[in-house]
Amino acid sequence: MRTHPLWNPFETPSEEDINAARVQLGVWVPAPVEVVAADPAWPQWYAAARDRVFAALGERVLAIEHVGSTSVPGLWAKPMIDVDLTVADSADEDAWLPDLGAAGFVLRVREPDWEEHRCLRGLEPTTNLHVFSPGAREPQRHRMFRDWLRTHPEDRDRYAEVKREVAARGFTDAMRYNNEKAWFVYDLYEQVFAGDPEHEHDPHPRPLA
Repeated sequence: MRTHPLWNPFETPSEEDINAARVQLGVWVPAPVEVVAADPAWPQWYAAARDRVFAALGERVLAIEHVGSTSVPGLWAKPMIDVDLTVADSADEDAWLPDLGAAGFVLRVREPDWEEHRCLRGLEPTTNLHVFSPGAREPQRHRMFRDWLRTHPEDRDRYAEVKREVAARGFTDAMRYNNEKAWFVYDLYEQVFAGDPEHEHDPHPRPLA
């Protein structure tokens, strides 16, 4: 099991830890972390982002999913769509990154030692596009977490309370905001994994919005 320093609930990440994950420090600027009530337009936001990815990559899209808090009806969230994209080899950036770049997506995060994860930022709608290869475990966990919250409203509402309380502390870095609510995410993942004994257990998946 690998525990990423940004998502360990028992460690506070340093500036070096956070900056090491960012591809272009000059692109990121501090901005208040905002958590808002669920917007019924979020599925349409996802559809717009999905269509843009398909237009750019065509058959190179092996799988694409709406994940994160905006994929759960009724859940408060940052007004930003999280999308998991599977391509043949996320490490082979030449095969997919130029076309996504031409479509307006900008590479923000490159993590070769964490399932070769890449994260791109898109606008209109604001999107975090997470790129993985086939067989990556994290997209599976994202789907499990999403589906649990969709079918367990009491946990959805508790998560919303935590998100609102953490956001009220005035964070200007979404990575630090995510780290502060990670304890709840990990506790909830324990329930999700317990509900699916065949899934390989890992108490430290990556929190999304």
